[in-house]
Amino acid sequence: MLIKDWMSSEVTTVTKDTSMLKASKIFKDNNFRRLPVVDDSGKLVGIVTDRDIKDASPSKATTLDVHELYYLLSEIKIKDIMTPSPFTINVGDSLEKAAIRMLEKKVEGLPVVDEKGEVVGIITETDIFKALVNITGAYQGGLKIGIKLSSQPGTLKPLLDVLRSHNARVISILTSHDQADQGFRHVYMRIHDMDRSEENALKSQIELKFDTLFWLRDNPQ
Repeated sequence: MLIKDWMSSEVTTVTKDTSMLKASKIFKDNNFRRLPVVDDSGKLVGIVTDRDIKDASPSKATTLDVHELYYLLSEIKIKDIMTPSPFTINVGDSLEKAAIRMLEKKVEGLPVVDEKGEVVGIITETDIFKALVNITGAYQGGLKIGIKLSSQPGTLKPLLDVLRSHNARVISILTSHDQADQGFRHVYMRIHDMDRSEENALKSQIELKFDTLFWLRDNPQ
């Protein structure tokens, strides 16, 4: 899955000389959490978050009157509070790479740039969640099955043969090695809902032939 297919491509940006007051209004009006900072050519030079704005804003207990407060906020520029050279991801990279980078860097979103370093999008945790739901077919509900299989080649075919023999329709198949014992993998399958009697027959055969981790009806609501 590619970033370009899941990112938000309509990106609002600010420059280093944008006032904090104007940026604050952009955050408030659009419910944004981060804004890329670009130069005159559109290249990324920094990022500013809603937290940066809050941290730089005067305390509610300030003794400044409203005119002094607005003057102060208008004088503070984005370049004074932004994070320069932020973590980024390339538009041609995979969604998984973006997820790994966000985890490792402990950030909730990444500016997406092209080969010229120009901002072409934003990818966030919410976009990652949407992609996860999409590839797993979670909204389709059905039956979710977890199986422990050997990592040796060809071990998935017998499981698929059993499903085929019961006319089970596969929605998605995902494999993970991280939580499995060495030499094994965990296979997570989602299949379309079945008649209860056919489901029970399939479940009995799978539990007899394979190391079953779980079996559940996984409806989205």
